[in-house]
Amino acid sequence: MTATIQTIRDDFSFLDEWEDRYRYVIELGEALPPFPDEDRKAANKVPGCVSQVWLTTEQAQGADPVITFRGDSDAHIVRGLVAIMLALFSGRAASEIQRTDAEATLKELGLDEHLSPQRANGLRSMVKRIKRDAEAALRPAA
Repeated sequence: MTATIQTIRDDFSFLDEWEDRYRYVIELGEALPPFPDEDRKAANKVPGCVSQVWLTTEQAQGADPVITFRGDSDAHIVRGLVAIMLALFSGRAASEIQRTDAEATLKELGLDEHLSPQRANGLRSMVKRIKRDAEAALRPAA
């Protein structure tokens, strides 16, 4: 079972050392459900990430559909960052995804200051892709 964003926030607040927090991030990635091999294709890759990151989007019906994301990476810490982003965004209505401030969450967790520039850029690319998919889900069908 994957952790909720509130569980992640609570767990981060109990971990004082960044080495422990990185270990926790890796554990979050290890807890992600298996990602199907057939979804590891170019169309699902998130550009801008140094490590390979794949993200799939599944949306429910309706004017403000609930969107479910699945994701994976070939790097341990990045896979954990994927897990944090899925906890923040997946299973929420498209309009809620649009309003969610990922930068504020990253700052709250301290990740904005402790990620390498490459990982931070990759994370921003992932957020951009998630928000783009939510925006597309809110557009009326042509």
